[in-house]
Amino acid sequence: MKKLIGLVLLLLFLAPPASLVSVAALNSPAAISCGTRSLLLGSIPDSLTAKTRDGQTITLNRRQLEHAATIITIGSKIPGVGQPGVIIALMAALTESSLRMLANPSAYPDSQDYPNDGVGSDHDSLGLFQMRPASGWGTVAELMDPDYQARAFFGGPSGPNGGSPRGLLDISGWQLLDAGEAAQAVEVSAYPDRYQNYEPVAQEILTALTRPQSTSTGASPVVPETTRVVFPLPAGTYTTSDSFGPRIDPYTGEHRFHAGSDLPAPAGTPILAIADGVVTSAGERGTYGGLIILEHTVGGERVASYYAHMYDQGIHVALGDSVAAGQHIGDVGSAGKSTGPHLHVEIHPGGVNEPAVDALVWLAEHGASGLAGAEVTTAGCRPGKAA
Repeated sequence: MKKLIGLVLLLLFLAPPASLVSVAALNSPAAISCGTRSLLLGSIPDSLTAKTRDGQTITLNRRQLEHAATIITIGSKIPGVGQPGVIIALMAALTESSLRMLANPSAYPDSQDYPNDGVGSDHDSLGLFQMRPASGWGTVAELMDPDYQARAFFGGPSGPNGGSPRGLLDISGWQLLDAGEAAQAVEVSAYPDRYQNYEPVAQEILTALTRPQSTSTGASPVVPETTRVVFPLPAGTYTTSDSFGPRIDPYTGEHRFHAGSDLPAPAGTPILAIADGVVTSAGERGTYGGLIILEHTVGGERVASYYAHMYDQGIHVALGDSVAAGQHIGDVGSAGKSTGPHLHVEIHPGGVNEPAVDALVWLAEHGASGLAGAEVTTAGCRPGKAA
């Protein structure tokens, strides 16, 4: 453990000061947002009318919505996808096929032998996401299966293509891309700007087809094993101040125990979920200011993570939301007892009722991607009780 702590401190010392590192991530259109629904399917309506970003009204029939339900169901079973990934997949399928399973008899006559919703004619493209056998996405039989197409779009370790072609989970940093850019990164279309237009429709579909996940007292949300662990702030955007353990409270001057790690960063810096999980608290909580609590499953163990000092408008998730590792869940603020903008992060192995451990050490032990930092600065927190 001493060697590990020394390694973390060495990384922090060697890393360049945040003031010397580009903070382009702050200016990127990251915020792939999601609604307040889970990925648990409810009833499927016979039709749904929604407006695209440019104001066009479109109506989807039950068959199209059944395909959307398939995408949602597949996405809910793949760790790391979460609501943002499902939204991106729905945007892509809306753009490419209007959520229809399209055969392509001019390129593959046998494609019409499989259940389909009509005929497409874009090169040798097939199905919901207009995937091409010639590009390695799969055989005609595979690509005429909506479940297969959804799994191929999401990709990742459980995807059918082994990362070539790349599915969404095979694209590094997809969570910080604009949703339309993330869809384009998978589809590699000659018309990359089309996808953003369907984001409002995708959001409407998710709201219409899903229901809130229960987080009532006494009910523990079902949280799949995470695919990875990430650092809660983008590399190069933060410094470190107060570490975990006993200290002199910078606000009261008293000896207090500090349950978290403070990471000073510019106001508005994206705060990232450390792992796939479920939101069990999101809102104002005393000295914490705006607080988000996520519950995860890491190595078979329930783990709770706390993210504090956000302003109300800086919280981008709601109770019951499913989130993916690296998802932009909030923005750095200085609410509650705080001397300046920073993230106070806590890690509680075992869940919210268990003691916190040193967040930086825990993240290093679990191979958090994006672990970086800078020279130690003055304290950021002005905590009351366990803040």
